[in-house]
Amino acid sequence: MFSSRGLLLATVAAAALSAGVVEAQAGGFALREQSAVGVGNAFAGAAAGGSGLSSMFWNPATMTDFAGIQSSSSFSLILPYSNITPGAGTSPTLLFLGGSASTGDIAQDAVLPASYFSYQLGERVWAGIAVNSPFGLVTQNPNAWAAQLYGRTSKVFSVNVNPNVAVQVNDWLSVGAGLQIMYFKVRLTSANDSGATGGIPNVLLPSARSGELKGDDTAVGYTLGATVKPWSGAEIGIGYRSRVEPKLSGSFVAPGGVPSTGLAAGSYSITSGVTLPDQVTIGIRQQVTSDFTVLAGWEWTHWGLFSRFPVVTSSGAAATTLNFDYRDSWYASLGGEYAWNQNLTVRAGLAFEKSPIKNDTRSVRLPDSDRIWTTVGATYKLDQKLSFDVAYAHLFAKSGSINVVPGNPNYVAGLPFVGTTKGHVDIISVGFTYRWDDPKPNRNLVVAKY
Repeated sequence: MFSSRGLLLATVAAAALSAGVVEAQAGGFALREQSAVGVGNAFAGAAAGGSGLSSMFWNPATMTDFAGIQSSSSFSLILPYSNITPGAGTSPTLLFLGGSASTGDIAQDAVLPASYFSYQLGERVWAGIAVNSPFGLVTQNPNAWAAQLYGRTSKVFSVNVNPNVAVQVNDWLSVGAGLQIMYFKVRLTSANDSGATGGIPNVLLPSARSGELKGDDTAVGYTLGATVKPWSGAEIGIGYRSRVEPKLSGSFVAPGGVPSTGLAAGSYSITSGVTLPDQVTIGIRQQVTSDFTVLAGWEWTHWGLFSRFPVVTSSGAAATTLNFDYRDSWYASLGGEYAWNQNLTVRAGLAFEKSPIKNDTRSVRLPDSDRIWTTVGATYKLDQKLSFDVAYAHLFAKSGSINVVPGNPNYVAGLPFVGTTKGHVDIISVGFTYRWDDPKPNRNLVVAKY
C-alpha cells in the first residue's frame, strides 16, 4: 500500500498532469524547458537519458533506463525580456504614432509544467505517458506604437499528450515509439481600421481598432527512438518527433478589411492549415569515473516547413496569409554531472541555439535571435524512492534587426518599419521524481541517478 507521503505525491503528480499549460516565449516558439534535470545540463544527452525520466520527451526508448513504476514532474518559471526600438528607415508616418521610443518589455513571464509516468510491464517492456506544451508564445506590444500595424498581441498555446511504449531488445539496444495528440491554439491581433480623422489614417491612431485572427485544432503525430550501449558506461540515443499539421478553424475580424486580398470589412469564419516542424535529437552520455559523467547533444528542427499559410473564409475567399518564412534550426549542447555524494548530484551545461528566424523576415511579433545557454543544476536524493531537482539557466540572446521593408512578406506598401531588438531569458526550474514500487536489482538495466 502507498504511504501517506506516496498519496500526497500521487495527488501532486495528477495535478501536474492535468494542469493548464501557461504559454511562454522560446527559441522560435518551440518550448525546450520540459525537464528540470535537462535545464541543469543544457539538455545535453537528453536523447540518451541525460534528462532523467523526462528524456522520453526527446526519445521514448530511454524509458528502459528507469526500472519499475516511476513518475516525474517539473515546473519552469520562464522570465524572458525583449524590446524593440524603431530606427532609421522607419516610415515618418509610423513614427508619428509612436515616435522612436522602444516598446519596453514585450515578452510575458510564464510557468511551464511537464509530467511523465513510466511503468515496467515485464523484464523488457515499458509503457509510459508524457504531458507537455511543446509550442508556446506570448508577446504583447503596446497599442500605440510605431509598428502596431504589424503586430499587437501574439499568443500560441499547445498541450500534447504522448503515450509511449519501449522495448529493451537486448542488453545494449532499446527501441521506442509513441503517439502525439496535440491541441494547438493561436490568437494574433494588429491595428486594422478604416477611414481617416484629420487626414490621419485611423489605422495609425492609438484608438485604432484591432483586427484579430484566432483558431484552434487537435492533430496527431508520433515519436520514435532508439538507444545503444556500445561499451561500459556509455549510452547513445536518437529520437524523432514527427511534424504535426493542425487545421485551424476559427474567426477573422477585420474592421478595416484587407486591401491586399480585397476582403471587405467584417467578421468571418476561417480555416488555415499549419505545419509544425519535425525534430531529430541525438544524445551521448559517457560515465568517465564512478562520480563524473559527460553529456553531449545535438538537435535539428525542420522549421523550414513553417513558411506561408493561406487563410480562407468559409465561402472559400482568400482572407489573408500567415507569413513566417522560417529556416531550419539547430541546437548543440555540452554538459557534465558530478555525484558529490550518494545523495547529491550537481550538473552544469553550455549550449548554442541557432534561431529559425532570419534578419530579413524577423517580425515584431517574435523578435527571436541566436542565443547561448549557460546552466547549473542539482538533484538531491532523499531516499531510494524520492528525489528533488533544481536548475537555473541564463540565455544570452544576440541583438537582431527587424526589416519590414520591400521583400518582407508582411510589408505594407509605403509603410516600412526598421528597428533593433535586444533580449535575454532567465529560467528557474524545480522538479521531483518518485518511484512507486520497491526497487529491485536488475542486471539488465542501466539505471540513471535521477
